[in-house]
Order: sequence, then C-alpha cells, then structure tokens
Amino acid sequence: MKKLLAVLAITLFCYIDSSAQVEYTVVTSIESIVPNGLGRSRIVSTLEDRNYKDFTSQRTDDKDEDGRNKSKRDDIRVRNFEETKLLNFYNLGGIRFQNIAANDAVITSKINTMIAEGWEMAFVTSAVESAGKGDGNGIFITRYIFRRNK
Repeated sequence: MKKLLAVLAITLFCYIDSSAQVEYTVVTSIESIVPNGLGRSRIVSTLEDRNYKDFTSQRTDDKDEDGRNKSKRDDIRVRNFEETKLLNFYNLGGIRFQNIAANDAVITSKINTMIAEGWEMAFVTSAVESAGKGDGNGIFITRYIFRRNK
C-alpha cells in the first residue's frame, strides 16, 4: 500500500511540474505621433519563432577570444507576422480623440482574443520615442507580454 501511495505521489508531482511550464509571446502596438496624419500606426505580432542564442555574441576583455556574431539581418528578420492597422493620434486638425478611442477598441479586441485563446497578460511596458526638443515626430510603443501553459 505504501508503495502504491509513493508511486501515486511521484506521478502527481511529475504532472504538476509539467503543467507549470509556460510559453510567452509579445504583441506590440506602435502609434504614430507624427502631425497631420503622416505617420503609420499598427499592432504587430509574430507568427514565427526565433532563438535569441542564434544571434548572440559572447564579449570579453580578451580581444583574441572575443567572438562577434556574424548573423545576417535577413536571418533575423521575420517574414510571417500579423499586422493590424491603427489610426494615427494626429490629423490635420490636431489630436484626434476619436482615433485614440478607435485604437483602444481595436487593441482591446486583440487582448480579448488572446485571452480567449488561453493567453494571460503578464506584463505591459510602454515608451515614447522622438528626436528630442522641438521635435513633433515620434512613436508611442507599447509591448503586451502574454503567457500561457504549454
């Protein structure tokens, strides 16, 4: 009886360990803050996997042993990805709040679809990029990081 309980306990622990493995995916929204509606805004998510180790170098102080990664840009590029159009924050009249609300609706739809497919939102990070003082051009980028059990 003790052996049976031990086997059941080990089996249970093996199941718990395998179900705890997770995978991650990133969805990125890029919203243009270029005036007059001249920019491009999109939601982008990849349909391909890449192993970062294939494109990583080990750098050291020893110049003789320092290895530079020789990856070609074409090897890193992803050709299969999903691209969803968003509206720009600005048009000829200035900030367009209706466009922001429309983008919110599209982004919410993407998030709800991901959750319905078994993904859970793990993290969100965002940033703004522009050339600097006096520059009215730039992008607002948000990365939505999702996870789910394998």
